Amino acid sequence: MSEPVVSEPAAPDAPGGSGSLGGNGGSGGNGGSAAARRRPGRRPGSADTRGQILAAAREIFADKGFDKATVRGIARQAGVDPALVHHYFAGKEGIFVAAMELPINPENVVAAILAGPRDEVGERLTRLILTITSDAAARQPLLALVRTAMTNDQMVVMIREFMTRALLHRVAELLQIPPLRMEAAFAQLFGVVLVRYVLKLEPLASTDVEELVELLAPTIQRYLDPVRP
Repeated sequence: MSEPVVSEPAAPDAPGGSGSLGGNGGSGGNGGSAAARRRPGRRPGSADTRGQILAAAREIFADKGFDKATVRGIARQAGVDPALVHHYFAGKEGIFVAAMELPINPENVVAAILAGPRDEVGERLTRLILTITSDAAARQPLLALVRTAMTNDQMVVMIREFMTRALLHRVAELLQIPPLRMEAAFAQLFGVVLVRYVLKLEPLASTDVEELVELLAPTIQRYLDPVRP
């Protein structure tokens, strides 16, 4: 399937229009002059533009961490215009999710957690985490990232910044609870995932997701309930 045609913003010294990324550059003499005016160091869209951006993102995130990485910096590393990065990905969080091949997107997770009664948020979060990780294809990249982080301090920083800024602290703020409570809830669920799929401790490893939700959700809900004075 061919990539969509995206227009790269015109360079400051090229008034009157911009080249069409993925196109043939126009017809006649105009194509040559447009190419000559194109900003140096910027590549138009190609069959592997997305892959180039992802490769650059992995380097930038590994070098700078999640917090200090920027869309502009990733675009510069990939040699493309920042507009192309925004075309392929929904901001820095979207790039991170794709680059690390994570099974969860913070925007979707936050929406799913908050979509329902406040007193059932623990059940929704528990079911969401356990359902996602029950899929081996979705689970493996996440576990591989954790294994790498155990021997790589830079990876630890990157994952910690992403998890706290993009997901845990955001949900805590929306639920109006201390971040510690959200982190404790996540830690318990993630511990269950590790015991279930890494240690493969029975009967936990083979227990049905819904049975685990029934067992765990009340405890997770206690972490996420409003703080009473």
